[in-house]
Amino acid sequence: MKLADIRDTLHAQVIVGNDKLDLSVKAGTGSDLMSDMLTGPTSGAVLLTGLCNVQVVRTSVVAGVVAVVLVRGKQPAPEMVTQARKHGLPLLSTPFTMFSACGRLFDKGLRGVEEKASRS
Repeated sequence: MKLADIRDTLHAQVIVGNDKLDLSVKAGTGSDLMSDMLTGPTSGAVLLTGLCNVQVVRTSVVAGVVAVVLVRGKQPAPEMVTQARKHGLPLLSTPFTMFSACGRLFDKGLRGVEEKASRS
């Protein structure tokens, strides 16, 4: 899925990265725990989060996330925008909740970062 498709599906505002809307996104993940982002296969994924601070950008860069979407219409502080620009990390904001945003992307074919779901 292209980042432009994510923007359109989520009715998102692009805050940083209008020039990167042709980026391919391999998977999606939703998290407010940045420590979880460092333990899983997040390279090439889009992160949906309700956290709105510079640590989100720093963690995303280390984890190989290709873009960050802030949920519930949150707007980043200037330092977060500066760091996203510095690292070339697209930053968007959607009016949807995390649950709804993840569901919309799943409905369009984007899958999660899990490699295989175990069956009980």
